[in-house]
Amino acid sequence: MKLSHLRQIVTYLQEFKKISAVHRVSDTIIKIVFDKRDAIFFNMSRSDSSMFKCQEYPRSKIYNAPFDVLIAKHFNRANILNIELLNDDKIIRMKTSMASAYKEEITYLQIEFTGKYTNIIILDEQNIVLEALRHVDLFSSFREVRVGQKLLDVPNAPFVAKEYPLESVEEFLYAVYAKEQDSKLDSLKKQRIAQLNKKLKKLQKLYDKLDSEQDLQAIAKKNEHYGNLMLSNVHNFKPYAKKLLIDDYDGTKIELHLDKECPTAFIASNFFFSRSKKAKQKAKHLHIEEESLSSKIQHLKLFIHTVQMAEDVAKIELLFPKKVQNKKIETNDSIEVFWIEGYKVQLGKNEKGNVALLKNARAKDIWLHLKDQPSCHVIITTDKQSLPENIIKSAARLCVDFTTTSQDKYLVDYTPRREVTIQHGANVLYNKYKTIEIDTRS
Repeated sequence: MKLSHLRQIVTYLQEFKKISAVHRVSDTIIKIVFDKRDAIFFNMSRSDSSMFKCQEYPRSKIYNAPFDVLIAKHFNRANILNIELLNDDKIIRMKTSMASAYKEEITYLQIEFTGKYTNIIILDEQNIVLEALRHVDLFSSFREVRVGQKLLDVPNAPFVAKEYPLESVEEFLYAVYAKEQDSKLDSLKKQRIAQLNKKLKKLQKLYDKLDSEQDLQAIAKKNEHYGNLMLSNVHNFKPYAKKLLIDDYDGTKIELHLDKECPTAFIASNFFFSRSKKAKQKAKHLHIEEESLSSKIQHLKLFIHTVQMAEDVAKIELLFPKKVQNKKIETNDSIEVFWIEGYKVQLGKNEKGNVALLKNARAKDIWLHLKDQPSCHVIITTDKQSLPENIIKSAARLCVDFTTTSQDKYLVDYTPRREVTIQHGANVLYNKYKTIEIDTRS
């Protein structure tokens, strides 16, 4: 961030009277809502910090670290007493007050765009650190940022910053977001699509290697024949030999190969009968394996298309939530899991996944499905009576994205799981539902 831009942004911020809400939307991005309507995002990435505005930036999780607890406690619905650039440097300092039943509490929110040490620090009236986005020890910097310690001022910069006038601060903040999206979105798409294509190639390779039912039946028949021949040629059997020459029923000689040494003809015959049985079982269940691999391949193709059509980084972050390492939690490879602003959203990759979702969902969970046409099933895990519309809309969009690649208007029905009656498999009946429209053309 240029100092000249920050000066003009601070003048813009001084028009606001209240901080209505503040929370993290990602690991390094904090959203502050001023006067109930104006949301400004503070990207606190080291050496790449910025401020921006955008129409929507969904958070994929709810942060509950000490920093997040304190920033909500001290600044949600706080009155703004003053906003300034501290020592005319790249540090925005907001002086706020919260009126309680006992006294007025003064707290400072200090947002530092200082390159390597970019940070957000919560301070009391005596400049004592209450909490910070990043803690800094004395081994890393002369200026310690630690809870309970007094915060030192940053020395003044030894140069005079150039002026870069802005025609409109608001337009500039929107332009910052658009520029960041253009640079990050393309590289992030390439990275994620490469990962998905790698998985797709593996599944396609497995699918292409599947034997046909006719080939498996032929293998079963051949091995059953060899097993019977072994029993008919007991007198010609040589114990522990891996290669045997025996007579077929028509008198022709057949050379048989064994994977292991067998002491008797009966054990050798069982070797071939086992092969025959295995081939028969594989042929019998081949359609299940084909359907499973085919549905996974289709799901990945839809996933790739969804990433390709993503219009912002936030959508891709939603599609690829960070994995939580927990050995106690069993994962189902037929279900895709997403997180939208702290709400767990599950999506069936195939019929098996859809059935599992219906079976394991609780009564108050919200179920979504495309209206009057086949689609994946989606479950939002919740115990609330009503959900924010943006959560339902995001989940409905996932339902559309992972069902079709056609760009059009779609209707998605949603209702509590208790209103859904399973007929058979993933076929259901439901009532008392609501419908939301999703337009994928824009």
